[in-house]
Amino acid sequence: MEIYLLQIAHGRSGDKGDTSNVCVFARKPEYYDIIKREVTVEKVREYFGDMVKGDIIRYDVPSLDGFNFVMHHALGGGATHSLRLDTLGKSMGSAFMRMKINVREDELV
Repeated sequence: MEIYLLQIAHGRSGDKGDTSNVCVFARKPEYYDIIKREVTVEKVREYFGDMVKGDIIRYDVPSLDGFNFVMHHALGGGATHSLRLDTLGKSMGSAFMRMKINVREDELV
């Protein structure tokens, strides 16, 4: 079945210049492996499309049941250079949580 990432994760996000940083944390330790499987760099790149023009790096942080995604050239040049309505990393974090992922019903505890 398909669900929103928000249903099994929460996050924190921010920005520095033209780089967006989104941390994704499993709501329960059991969800960590689902997120690891479903939220890959390739899927994140596909999800954001040409909005992210640079590298996307995923740092796994198993001790916190989470992941840190660093997306370069993702904010249209940064808050002071972009013509986007809202370029800040907080918006990217909200968008990230609306990403759809696939899970089996028996994986949801």
